Amino acid sequence: MRSAAVRYGGVQEQIAAQMTRAQALRLRTLSEEAYQPRLFESGLSAAEADRRIAALRAEIELADSF
Repeated sequence: MRSAAVRYGGVQEQIAAQMTRAQALRLRTLSEEAYQPRLFESGLSAAEADRRIAALRAEIELADSF
């Protein structure tokens, strides 16, 4: 069983790497708030979702400072 998972790209690693539901909800909310709905995509990795969330938070924070 383990060899099959390794042979087919490590299914467990791919599942673990997908963004969580909480990340998806947060990313969708922030992308709408920043008027950038294209930044939300389903099927992102958790790391990419974290990067986009951080970028959107920084952008919103900058816009709110004016």
